[in-house]
Amino acid sequence: MQYTALGRTGLSVSRLCLGTMNFGPRTSETDSFAIMDRALEEGVNFFDSANVYGRPIGPGTTESVVGRWFAQGGGRREKVVLATKAYGQMGDWPNERGLSAHHIRKACDDSLRRLQTDHIDLYQMHHIERTTPWEEIWQAMEVLVQQGKITYVGSSNFAGWDIATAQGAASARHSMGLVSEQSIYHLGQRTIELEVIPACRHYGLGLIPWSPLGGGMLAGAADGSESGRRTEQYVIDRFEKHRDQLEAYEKLCAELGETSADVALAWLLHNPVVTAPIIGPRTLDQFTSTLNAVDLELASDFLERLDEIWPGPGGEAPKPYAW
Repeated sequence: MQYTALGRTGLSVSRLCLGTMNFGPRTSETDSFAIMDRALEEGVNFFDSANVYGRPIGPGTTESVVGRWFAQGGGRREKVVLATKAYGQMGDWPNERGLSAHHIRKACDDSLRRLQTDHIDLYQMHHIERTTPWEEIWQAMEVLVQQGKITYVGSSNFAGWDIATAQGAASARHSMGLVSEQSIYHLGQRTIELEVIPACRHYGLGLIPWSPLGGGMLAGAADGSESGRRTEQYVIDRFEKHRDQLEAYEKLCAELGETSADVALAWLLHNPVVTAPIIGPRTLDQFTSTLNAVDLELASDFLERLDEIWPGPGGEAPKPYAW
């Protein structure tokens, strides 16, 4: 496994991040434990979760699975750089969601209890909430840092200007601010190249792409017939929409002698702003099949051919739309 710094911090994380969203709803606890054990064996030390993961069983389910795995001991917690998130609806009452200081405090305490740990290494805001002032958000986060409950703060699903606003407010408080941004990013979804990636580079945020395989779209089988999420209607519709591109993409990968999934992950890893794509396996085989991507280097002419199949927005804003 290869490692890199998380954004501008001194924290070393693996170039692949283990996403735990399937643990509980789609993957049994026994199989989830096996995947996490194997991740440590392979040197993957970066795990990502969220307080809302676990639906339809119930929010908090996934964190509880991870917590019971930590409780087995054996240095599991000490070896893991643990990331989780807060923002989503956790109950029926008005203040059981969002980024108010009230909810941030309670959400963090609840996550710590479920995860059976005394601290979260990377505490991420799962979505932007523009109705809560940044002074309130940063004060709440600073208290958690001072209490030793969290170490770093990250964002997820922020626009470029949200990152700039957050960092400006943090700077005024002489606070470190955000160290990472978690965004949807894959060959078929490159919108963040306009402004989010430039913002991350400017402010020293590590980019953590979620859905790096496009919900399975880039994992092979252009007919979309494989099991799991690819049987869901929205994924089938996506396959149909991009059928010609997918067929061309899989042919190109076959010429290289590499799997479609490995190429998709390697393409992300070639971007210096990217810290670690999140891989969210349902099975142990799915996890182990992604490990080769870290060592796969893509030549410049191959990258150009990928751009032809999966064109981006045309560069960084405002170049694509202004003179």
